[in-house]
Amino acid sequence: MFTDSHCHLTFPELVSQLPAIRQAMADARVERALCICTTIEEFDDVHGLALAHDNFWSTVGVHPDNEGVTEPSVQDLLDRAALPRVVAIGETGLDYYGMEDRKGGRSIADLQWQRERFRTHIRAARACAKPLVIHTRSASDDTLAILREEGEDGAGNRAGGVFHCFTESLQVARAALDLGYYISFSGIITFKSAQDLRDVVAFVPLDRMLIETDSPYLAPVPYRGKTNNPAYVPLVAQQIAQTRGIAVEAVAEATSRNFEALFKGVRA
Repeated sequence: MFTDSHCHLTFPELVSQLPAIRQAMADARVERALCICTTIEEFDDVHGLALAHDNFWSTVGVHPDNEGVTEPSVQDLLDRAALPRVVAIGETGLDYYGMEDRKGGRSIADLQWQRERFRTHIRAARACAKPLVIHTRSASDDTLAILREEGEDGAGNRAGGVFHCFTESLQVARAALDLGYYISFSGIITFKSAQDLRDVVAFVPLDRMLIETDSPYLAPVPYRGKTNNPAYVPLVAQQIAQTRGIAVEAVAEATSRNFEALFKGVRA
């Protein structure tokens, strides 16, 4: 019934609990999950989950925040994207959040390596015709500009993809939709302080929406502050249903259908 379109089951908080997580998913009617890769070094483990379980799939990519890791070429990404059960390129994008605290006082100009890495992922996605899983934080202008510069303008012959764990403005959501991208919402939409984001939930068409946990992070209310896992994704769907005044079953059906439309070959 429900699909978690973005989770990190190889992270230390979750990997040792996989049997219990899978049982919890079944109990919560969470039928599928996309396991997200954040470094080339991590890929074999992420891909291994997809190969071992018929309701898991994998991506390949390097998260914009990761430094001191293997920097992939387009060919590195294409080689892995061609493997069975790899359905997307990413997590990729830009992250300018907390420049002073998190990035040692560097300026946005100093993050050219992030922008070049993002371009590499876009080119790989276009070359293999698989969608992008995009992370953008405090960097939406550059994220959208680079997508357009690389040909992701909403016209034909594009990779497409999803803006995952969306936390940006309604204006950014509109721009992403205009480029043909999906918007994915996480447990953040259940937080009391997230009314602006719930306004975006009300705006995004149901046929362009995905749900996710981004586990082990961002557990929805009433589990906020605890370790997240894919069994909690129905709580995201429930918040969307409440915000839009529709049945949770409608949200589950639409977001699962959208998952299949975006990530080809993921029918369980």
